[in-house]
Amino acid sequence: MSEWLVLAIAMVLVCALVLAFTAIRHRRAAEDEDTSETPDVIEYMTMMVGVVYAIVLGLAIAGVWEARGAAEDSVRREAQALYEVTQRADVYPAAVRDRIRGEVDAYVAHTVGVDWPRMTAGEAQTAQGAELLGKLRADVTHQSPTTELQAQAYQPLLDQIAVADDARHNRTQSDETTLPGVVWFGLLTGGVVTIGLIFTLQIRRSARELLLAGLFSALIVFLLFLVWSFDAPFGRDGIDSAAPFADLFPALSLASGG
Repeated sequence: MSEWLVLAIAMVLVCALVLAFTAIRHRRAAEDEDTSETPDVIEYMTMMVGVVYAIVLGLAIAGVWEARGAAEDSVRREAQALYEVTQRADVYPAAVRDRIRGEVDAYVAHTVGVDWPRMTAGEAQTAQGAELLGKLRADVTHQSPTTELQAQAYQPLLDQIAVADDARHNRTQSDETTLPGVVWFGLLTGGVVTIGLIFTLQIRRSARELLLAGLFSALIVFLLFLVWSFDAPFGRDGIDSAAPFADLFPALSLASGG
């Protein structure tokens, strides 16, 4: 099911519940109930709860957004470092150059085609990716330079592989959700309480009040959905987060996608 469909269903359900509860409350209200005034203490408490919840929700959004940005940066560094290896290997003889590029291609194909779907599905990545990268490192390390140009390219090649390895470790360590369960409990409970406080203000069935109540409830649901969506640093389905690999290794990405 599409994330946007989940969001639409959730917003419609919450708005429907709020409006239905308002209508039921209005019908059961006493005829002599005074709704013209609300005690000051209730208005103050409602305002304070709303402000506190907005701060917490904003911090949660900022946290998952930062984690998503760090994850994307790791992917970019990993893909760019591997691409630099394929380009810098041009100084070696054809047989060595093709072998190095083939090992890079094998690693990228495995990462995008095998590890990425497992990663976005919340499963552990295979050990083969580390083995393929280790094989590439060993091959470059044991390739003795025979010309001055090869000697100049030797250390930068190893440096780029080290960058790719470091970025890979960062990626594998940041593929889990950012927010712990207790934070989610607080966000969901706070959302219910914040929406529920609408009814302490003796909301009636006027079109203006119902519209504001519905829009406010939909906004809370949308912000919680935003946190949930960004809480998975590499997304919850598909391999769209592997875009840097697709940009730098388009042929391999198409083959993996097919």
